[in-house]
Amino acid sequence: MVGYLVFLTISTAIFALFSLGLNLQWGFTGLINFGHVAFMTVGAYTTVLLSLYGVPLIISALIGSLLAAFLGLLIGLSTLRLREDYLGIVTIGVSELVRIFVNNQQLPTPNGLVDGVQGLQSYPLPLTNLVPNPLFKLATVGLLTGVALLCLWRMWAWVKAPQTKKNSRYSFAVRVILGIVAVAFIITIYLTGLTALSDYSRYEKSGLMVTVLVVLTMVFWLLELLVRSPWGRVLKSIREDEQVPRALGKNVFWYKLQAFMLGGAIAGIAGAFFAWQLTTIYPNSFEPITTFNAWIIVILGGASNNAGTLLGAIVFFTYEELTRNVLPQIIPLDEARLAAFRIMVIGFLLMVMMIWRPQGLLGKKEELTLGK
Repeated sequence: MVGYLVFLTISTAIFALFSLGLNLQWGFTGLINFGHVAFMTVGAYTTVLLSLYGVPLIISALIGSLLAAFLGLLIGLSTLRLREDYLGIVTIGVSELVRIFVNNQQLPTPNGLVDGVQGLQSYPLPLTNLVPNPLFKLATVGLLTGVALLCLWRMWAWVKAPQTKKNSRYSFAVRVILGIVAVAFIITIYLTGLTALSDYSRYEKSGLMVTVLVVLTMVFWLLELLVRSPWGRVLKSIREDEQVPRALGKNVFWYKLQAFMLGGAIAGIAGAFFAWQLTTIYPNSFEPITTFNAWIIVILGGASNNAGTLLGAIVFFTYEELTRNVLPQIIPLDEARLAAFRIMVIGFLLMVMMIWRPQGLLGKKEELTLGK
């Protein structure tokens, strides 16, 4: 059970990190990106290939993130002058181009060239050979405790926020229920981490879990600082009406390019963790459905709200796991039809969400970019 919770925690944190990059691009800047998985692909393959040649994993992941940002630069220079659906069409085309390129290329490894379709296996993973001493365990427990307390504090601040006319329809009771669910998830993750660290040799991915949670917390905190700064306010003004910041002398294209590159870099980091979690990567691991899962998370949580993105990831993976384990007990369908039914249900729930609360769970209706 603990091993399963470790896996679930890592998956949720990776997609929360991945979706934060998309939220910066679309939620705060209004850039429609249907090819976000391309950045994850670059980050994952760069990290894996460099680590196979003996480059330290931290440096490999950072280089992968930088190359993902460079891909964002290349895409942005040629596409960011497009608007809305045209940008979305181009980005999904680029993501498929990257995947097909990797699929048909021969990848250089220390053991010779490997066909891309065969994937990459047996690459180094973080903290697998670590034998933690008491000091390391104490420091890790301290980090995990700090992350948990920060999450609980942010959730408490959201739940106790005063009611206004603008959010009166979104009742306090619903906010309390969501807060209880999120707090239960946070406490479960915290207890899972403590249990896994107490028997590190049995749960070898517990180190990866703590690492991705710490990185997610750092990225979330940095993004919060950025979007609340003058730079973030310019991004929001571009999202609402880019003619206004242009009239005030702002270089709109440069700001959009910065947001696109930074969102790509965050997705590149998520790609490194994604590769480490899978332990084997194939081109088919980076299909367009990965991007649309991130869109579901952002829409659920609320665009232009980083805390909402984290909550959206929790809700999405809770739904995924519950339906994967509970639905077979209720509906007698084969695996393929059951998977299609689960997608149909979440599509229906999204339609209901668009009618009832189009700005998402934590979003603000006045910041909604749909249909502007």
